[in-house]
Amino acid sequence: MSLAVNDPYASRRRGALGLGLALLSAASFGTAGSFADSLLSEGWSSGAVVTIRISLAALVLTAPALVQMRGRWRLLRSSLGTVALYGLVAVAGCQLFFFNAVERLDVGVALLLEYMGIVLVVLWVWARTRRRPRRLTLAGIVTAIAGLVLVLNPSGGLDLVGVVWGLLAGTGLATYFVISSRTDDALPPLVVAWSGMVVGALTFGVFALVGVLPMRAATTSVELFGQQVSWLVPVLGLSVVAAALSYTTGVGAARLLGATVASFVGLTEVLFAVLFAALSVGQIPGLPQLAGGLVVLVGVAVVRATDSSADVTQEPDPAIADARPAEVGA
Repeated sequence: MSLAVNDPYASRRRGALGLGLALLSAASFGTAGSFADSLLSEGWSSGAVVTIRISLAALVLTAPALVQMRGRWRLLRSSLGTVALYGLVAVAGCQLFFFNAVERLDVGVALLLEYMGIVLVVLWVWARTRRRPRRLTLAGIVTAIAGLVLVLNPSGGLDLVGVVWGLLAGTGLATYFVISSRTDDALPPLVVAWSGMVVGALTFGVFALVGVLPMRAATTSVELFGQQVSWLVPVLGLSVVAAALSYTTGVGAARLLGATVASFVGLTEVLFAVLFAALSVGQIPGLPQLAGGLVVLVGVAVVRATDSSADVTQEPDPAIADARPAEVGA
């Protein structure tokens, strides 16, 4: 079965499926902070956390990726440049930069800086099309970012080096959404995620061997969900849920929604992260954070209503016309 862009009913189904995948991806990504924090607090280095995360995720996805690639290896070969960039910047770089920022800043501040990358997505679309974003899109940016400030409630002085790491993570996030929406639609999202993780894992492996990337790990128990658990629990959570599942669904969502809408729906990762932190480590959000969450949702809804009405249900946006083909096999 195929979903055609010029079929209103099929377009609505395409948009609904894309939105569902984007929310699932955001929820999965939202677990990463709590899982990683439990390891970092026990002496793990950020390089070790990221390396084991993407290496195990690549291993988990290897079998299904090989099955999906039977007879279609030429598609992967033709996309090697894009896949390499995706693996180096969107997968490996973004994660490493974020965890480096977390070591110097509050998690909330690091997240806020990372999500500045969404502004870069809008600017990229603007530069590519030479068309200024709609007023409602710009209003959505301001609203969503204001909501993030309330949710994350950053306060106190900022470490300049940590700020730089956070902004670099934002660049990686923007690259993730843009490349995810532009990869060849014939290349399954799972294969895109798997190949990017393989590139990232191999890169970090080389860096570790030459001593560029510090690797510190421990096999002691960690605190999670209010009790001591094996270090394997957060490692598996990071690899299977916060990497394999999140990246695969994220690529699929970006293809269906386009980079701009997918990136703004991705803002809900912050809300999921707050919820998961409350359940796993007992961090209950206050009223300002809850209010900020509602503001974020309003901003996401505005961008979803304005951009998706043009990009999905009507004519394709020239910015992503070459990123989303007319049909998607289902």
